[in-house]
Amino acid sequence: MERTLVRDIKVGKPVLLKGWVHEIRSLSKLKFLLLRDYTGIVQCVVSGDLMNETDGIGDEYVVEIEGRAKKASIKSDIERKDLEIEVESIKIISKSESLPIQVKEKASDANLPTRLDYRFLDTRKREINAIFKVRSSFYRHMSDFFEGNGFTIINTPKLTTIGLESGAESFEVKYFDKKVYLAQSPQFYKQMFVMGGFERVFEIGAVYRAEKSHTTRHLTEFMGADIEMGFIKDENDVMDVLEEMMKYVIQNIKKERESELKKLGVDIKIPKKIPRIPMSELKKVLADKGKKLKEDDDLDSEAEKMIGEYVLKKYGEEFVFVTEYPASVRPFYHMRPDNKKLTRSFDLLWRGVEVTTGAQREHRLDILEKQAKEKGVKIDPIYAAIFKYGAIPHGGAGMGLDRLIQRLLNLENIREALLLTRDPERVKP
Repeated sequence: MERTLVRDIKVGKPVLLKGWVHEIRSLSKLKFLLLRDYTGIVQCVVSGDLMNETDGIGDEYVVEIEGRAKKASIKSDIERKDLEIEVESIKIISKSESLPIQVKEKASDANLPTRLDYRFLDTRKREINAIFKVRSSFYRHMSDFFEGNGFTIINTPKLTTIGLESGAESFEVKYFDKKVYLAQSPQFYKQMFVMGGFERVFEIGAVYRAEKSHTTRHLTEFMGADIEMGFIKDENDVMDVLEEMMKYVIQNIKKERESELKKLGVDIKIPKKIPRIPMSELKKVLADKGKKLKEDDDLDSEAEKMIGEYVLKKYGEEFVFVTEYPASVRPFYHMRPDNKKLTRSFDLLWRGVEVTTGAQREHRLDILEKQAKEKGVKIDPIYAAIFKYGAIPHGGAGMGLDRLIQRLLNLENIREALLLTRDPERVKP
């Protein structure tokens, strides 16, 4: 007989189940064993002589059970509460030692660092497992959206000699007899292949930042989702695409992952129309609330949180595009409008946390070189070359996939949103 998954069990049919023992309880003449596989949990009823064969079986043992499905006599809070299995045979495949962390309770008794040490056990918990099923759907629907809108998926190197962001935030790597760096973003490569005839490119890949930030939303290695698109009128074209992407992804997750969202106690809201508000206007709002920022100041986390609350109250939206960032806090390659103190750039905030940064890029080499000089940046000849042979107007954005999942699911710590964490203190497992 072929293996039967929990989700495929049908009343009256024989089954061959394989999975982990989630829980086992004994009554006088019966034993109730909850068996778990990746599709759900089902109750198995053991009686008669078979009860002796279950002696010694504990939580997280891996077992094989043959039996027949029937309607459940007692409803319980598991995926297949509609039925139960009359066990005809049971075999132990492998045993489990005493568990270092619990895998049943929603609120584990272990702290987060211990849970991350034993992440392979932590993800056996239904609520934790649900996070990554939602994340998988987010990844897939995001990719589907961009590919369906003319973007070519690319994969770019993570070892590079070119850093377009702050060099102080780069991880230096010994590469034979050369010094190279772990890529802070695929910015250079995105622009290269927009100019290379693809016009629209998209990548999800690892990004590295040597920042000693010990916060609930920063990592030294994270998954970046990056787009770049050519022949745009201005940065609004990029925001248009991002807005439609967020609507598409959230709508599909809400429909596809209803069960997982219920486990996590999350009711996600599909954006209707994301406001676009210049930073200067928002600084006035902040000043009225007692948070005063200078013209050239960037937004700190407190300011972002206050903006999120303001936008939710005024517009009824969890998202907001903050536009027209000062040139003083943006990279040299962001295009500047007539007011040279500003940039054609934006951040997307989700409930008061920045999840995306984007801009129209400067494609005119003479202006690009001038802006780089002002920032004290020496442009690499390889980077300059892509603007010499028919450079097109273009723009793009970079998103933190882990942070998007954190905001989507209201996770307290970004480390909950990815399987294995890399931060200033953690480099294993």
